[in-house]
Amino acid sequence: MEGKISRIPAIQDRLTKRKRPFSEPSATIVWNTLYRLGIAEKTILWNAVQLHPYKTGDPLSNRTPTAAEVALGVPAMRMLVEAFPSARIVAVGKKSEGLLSSLGISLAATVRHPANGGSVLFSQSMEYLVLKGKTRLIE
Repeated sequence: MEGKISRIPAIQDRLTKRKRPFSEPSATIVWNTLYRLGIAEKTILWNAVQLHPYKTGDPLSNRTPTAAEVALGVPAMRMLVEAFPSARIVAVGKKSEGLLSSLGISLAATVRHPANGGSVLFSQSMEYLVLKGKTRLIE
């Protein structure tokens, strides 16, 4: 990339010592499921909480977001729903369900969040919704 954008130096060294890039476990589960079901290319994902809540002192952990953290997602969620008025909305997890319901947004379904032991139930629920024709995630 050197020389492609003036005044922006090219990165010379790796930014991490890891052999493979970091991937967040829940996101990996979600994307693997969407690709397996053949819906990844026609699905829009948006986190109800656009930050990573973690346990104090352990930035690689997950914790349930606080009500204040969930409230931070309200403006973005409203804009997304308005941008795709014909979309069938599936909440992933209780926090997402609560946020969407509090905004008066109609849900096609709620599925288990894949974090903290919910990966199998998440995948099974998504498979049921898609393969049984119960909903299309976006029209």
